[in-house]
Amino acid sequence: MWRKCLSSLVASGQRQMQPVVRLMHQRVPASRPPKILITGGLGQLGIECAKLLRSQYGSENVILSDIIKPSQAVLENGPYIFADILDFKGLQKIVVNERIDWLIHFSALLSAVGEQNVPLAVRVNIEGVHNVIELAKQYKLRIFVPSTIGAFGPDSPRNPTPNITIQRPRTIYGVSKVHAELIGEYYYHKFGLDFRCLRFPGVISSDPPGGGTTDYAVAVFHEALRHGKYTCYLRPDTRLPMMYIEDCLRALLEFMRAPNEKLKRRVYNVTAMSFTPEELVDKLSKHVPHLHVTYKPDSRQSIADSWPQVFDDSDARRDWHWQHKYDLDNLVDFMVKDVQANYINVENGERQTLKI
Repeated sequence: MWRKCLSSLVASGQRQMQPVVRLMHQRVPASRPPKILITGGLGQLGIECAKLLRSQYGSENVILSDIIKPSQAVLENGPYIFADILDFKGLQKIVVNERIDWLIHFSALLSAVGEQNVPLAVRVNIEGVHNVIELAKQYKLRIFVPSTIGAFGPDSPRNPTPNITIQRPRTIYGVSKVHAELIGEYYYHKFGLDFRCLRFPGVISSDPPGGGTTDYAVAVFHEALRHGKYTCYLRPDTRLPMMYIEDCLRALLEFMRAPNEKLKRRVYNVTAMSFTPEELVDKLSKHVPHLHVTYKPDSRQSIADSWPQVFDDSDARRDWHWQHKYDLDNLVDFMVKDVQANYINVENGERQTLKI
């Protein structure tokens, strides 16, 4: 179903304006798939990303890592190791011993959590990126670092927000992501590092919310299906770009496989839809008819007000043929099924077992 994994090629920048940039990425022999390390693997994206990559390249070729004790289910699905992104020598040892080719760097403190602990966000989001970027340069890895709609600020055009525009975010999360974009692009131009970055919108999955400003769009499903009510921390008319996790991870895989000669830049916007809490609740009410939602904006409202309302991802659609699959109707249908099956029914089953 997927295209074969393509080895890195020599990228010719702007032919008349810029010198040729020769990528340092080590050629992966056609006889074997890439060996992939995922950092921050127990967050929202890591486990599902590992499942997708293992389905393409084999379980033994995708190593999930984090500093958190994994569940039994995680251990049963494939290799898992301890990896602290602030420990450079420890990362070196993993890359050498496991013969890593690709590094997917998910470790980060999200927007709302980062504002509560700025020093920790600086260490994890900035120092951690320094480590993995330098590691990728040293060992000639292809590296993916996600960015976000949070990399834009109140001075950015919001509807639509193009790929190249003023950014100037006002959260440490956003600042750290702009830093990651720029340091990655610098290493690409200076050293030929095969750096790749996608700016994701709010990513919606059935996993419980993890501290992001767009997480209302996850929490509302859990609360609606459990209790039939939800208190939203954003105004009902707050429009933000969003994407279902399956589209998000497919975009990542297609981007990592894209030949370098197709990539006109190293950082791309990607999205699927934009909606408001009010619009989402209207769709969800068809599944939960007596759903009652109240709106009590808190400090996250000011963050959302500085972010894009509509994301322009036309560059990704043109250069490497990105296409989303899920719209708002599909997203709501799948989220209701996922949350019901994976959380509500499981919890109800556990309660029944305890009663017995």
